[in-house]
Amino acid sequence: MINQNSATAPDQALSGSASMPVIEAKNVSRTYTEAGQEVRILKDASLSVTNGEMVAIIGASGSGKSTLLHLLGLLDHPSAGSIYVHGNLADGLNEKQRSRLRNKELGFVYQFHHLLAEFSALDNVAMPLIVRREGRDVARKQAEVLLEQVGLAHRIHHYPGQLSGGERQRVALARALVNSPACVLADEPTGNLDRHTADDMFELLRRVNRELGTAFIIVTHDQSLAALAHRQLVMTDGTLEQTHLSPV
Repeated sequence: MINQNSATAPDQALSGSASMPVIEAKNVSRTYTEAGQEVRILKDASLSVTNGEMVAIIGASGSGKSTLLHLLGLLDHPSAGSIYVHGNLADGLNEKQRSRLRNKELGFVYQFHHLLAEFSALDNVAMPLIVRREGRDVARKQAEVLLEQVGLAHRIHHYPGQLSGGERQRVALARALVNSPACVLADEPTGNLDRHTADDMFELLRRVNRELGTAFIIVTHDQSLAALAHRQLVMTDGTLEQTHLSPV
């Protein structure tokens, strides 16, 4: 079981209407120039996610889902509108400040794990803490705790090439959680897994959400995963709309 004394259960988080959003987008747009013409990928998208909430964003390929996730993760800049992370306005921050805020408050899981092949599972998970200048021993101890919590205590010294696809994604999730982020942004986290392994990953995401109170924003094509979320949002041609609340 995942344990964290300060965890907030999702139901508790959702019942507190006064909770500060852990991440928020206000009228965000993103426009690119292609062949001399402006192409708007995202149109006035607004989204607010509170502590312990799990939100799924679904939609066709090219609809703008990943673009929104990159903006929320401070990996790109909006052409218009504002992004807030735990009440901090990202507008006007320089890249060092954005990186510091991202590393402190956010975790990331992608379709492809992006683990470093030359490092063990333990050191891959410890890396965000090492980047934050935590002592290596402290970072590795925290990484070991997270790997145990995602069921990989017996694989901590294995390298990515020695792990299955599902195990690599569990390592990636542990890495995303090692900084105790307010929100994890997940882009097709099960898109590269078989059905059985994907189902196991779904259950792990839900358990982390419930037991740690970590907020999740998940971009997915998988309706089974989307159905686990408190809310499902649909992206259509760059426009974001809420569909309904899910009983989780």
